Amino acid sequence: MALDPAVAAVRLAVRASLNDVGQQPVVVACSGGADSLALLVATIFEARRAQWRVIGVTVDHGLQEGSLARADAVVRQMVRLGVHETAAVSVAVAPAGRGLEAAAREARYAALGELAEERGAEVVLLGHTLDDQAETVLMGLARGSGGRSIAGMRHGFHPFRRPLLGITRNQTEAACAAEEIEFWRDPHNVDPRFTRARVRHRVLPVLEEELGPGIAPALARTADLLQDDMAALDSIAEHTLEKVRTDTGLDVGALEITETAVRRRVLRLAAAAAGCPPGELFRVHVLAMDDLVCGYHGQQRIELPGRVHLVRVSGELRFRKTGDEPPPPVAG
Repeated sequence: MALDPAVAAVRLAVRASLNDVGQQPVVVACSGGADSLALLVATIFEARRAQWRVIGVTVDHGLQEGSLARADAVVRQMVRLGVHETAAVSVAVAPAGRGLEAAAREARYAALGELAEERGAEVVLLGHTLDDQAETVLMGLARGSGGRSIAGMRHGFHPFRRPLLGITRNQTEAACAAEEIEFWRDPHNVDPRFTRARVRHRVLPVLEEELGPGIAPALARTADLLQDDMAALDSIAEHTLEKVRTDTGLDVGALEITETAVRRRVLRLAAAAAGCPPGELFRVHVLAMDDLVCGYHGQQRIELPGRVHLVRVSGELRFRKTGDEPPPPVAG
């Protein structure tokens, strides 16, 4: 019997993503949905050849009634599918102004990273698909967040990898159907309270109807192109930061002659290194820091997230924790 095309596509994506992994454990995050189950089954199949130890992990966010029972059901299903080891992790989700989706994601990634470290795994596979990428790009466009947001989800960042960003949701569902795997449909995915659900079920269908088919692949392709550009600019910014860094701060003169796109990235990197939470560092903060370089008119200090502030002293930008007693400022 010929191999189903969707099954073959998912297996090939997993094989390509893990071609540098030796004989070590591979963690697969599994919610019980079609995307993560297709990913899990393909990883189990490929592990027979590569001799990986597959650890299936489900995360209970505690956000839905019966979530613990759902996690137990996913664990039992993973065992039936043939994983070497399973784990169910419960996390506490505290939005704290970030939004429920962002807080849940942060808690989930932290738990998965910790578990991978405990089990000696250097790779955690996530089941995001091409459709997820398209939705992410569209939401970034709507926020006006710039290239970094429109570049969408990265294919990988240690220890996480996303093998299925070139695979559609229809393909993962077809792969599950071909292998007779029942999958769960998360009610949050159709709940209009969530932005992603509205984009998925209302916005993208309208775009497909009005602009023609292929919108999701086009948005995902845009993300891939921008990620190359972002990576290049980030690399330049990291090298530039080392050049403008002094013993006590950042050299204003060197920053003034740096291209705007690079300079603002340098300031963001420096602020994060000084203790500003990257997720709370917005464009308004970066522009305010940039004004201390190129639009200086005697401003005293810039308040930043994470109880950090920035001052311009003696021709330098200096980050300090709010509450620290600064020396008498000398404008420069």
